[in-house]
Amino acid sequence: MQIVVNVSDAKASANTDDTLVTYSLGSCIGVMLYDAQRRVAGMLHFQLPTGTADPGRAQQSPMMFGDTGFDVLLQMMDRLGANRKNIKAKIAGGAKMLNDTTTFDIGRRNHQAIRKTLWQHGMFLEKEDCGGGQPRTVTMSVAEGTVTLKKGGQSVAL
Repeated sequence: MQIVVNVSDAKASANTDDTLVTYSLGSCIGVMLYDAQRRVAGMLHFQLPTGTADPGRAQQSPMMFGDTGFDVLLQMMDRLGANRKNIKAKIAGGAKMLNDTTTFDIGRRNHQAIRKTLWQHGMFLEKEDCGGGQPRTVTMSVAEGTVTLKKGGQSVAL
């Protein structure tokens, strides 16, 4: 079954028949977490780096932000039996969209924020595909933990 992870959303699964997918990662970041021993997968699609600037909004919509969304995703995976010590991470997105090169540079800020969050949780970043100017679609197999990235009409393993 295909499980769609929308913008400002997170999903996790331990069903090996499932595939997680998120579309149109522009300046947003997709975070793919996988515990290979327990075969638990999780995916987050966040829009903004941190909820500290707007705690009320972060409480209301935690998956909108990299830091609070990451915590929610870990909790989802915990409930499915994942062991945080086994989790490996991959990230994609953080593109410069709509000529956002100087004003906000959300893609770069999102990228920096999630790398910091991963570091704070002591998690290993296995692979990433961030930056540039093209949106991405990411698919993740729960059975294998494999991640496929589609960008510019081409699909590659991440």
